[in-house]
Amino acid sequence: MEKTTVYLTSDQKADLARAAQEEGRSEADLIREGIVTVTNRHRIAEPTVPLFDSGTGDLASRADDYLAGFGER
Repeated sequence: MEKTTVYLTSDQKADLARAAQEEGRSEADLIREGIVTVTNRHRIAEPTVPLFDSGTGDLASRADDYLAGFGER
């Protein structure tokens, strides 16, 4: 882990100390949890596979058949 410094108001520090005491956790642990909560809101979700349901189970193996004539006029 890397060390960093965070400046808190007196009220924030008191609230943090109280929450840490109530949960039986360290203040640093609660701060790390808060950082994860905030940074997770800004993450771009990775798409899951499959991205869509084509309705056919052989799409990849028969791609040439399905695309025959595509783009021709």
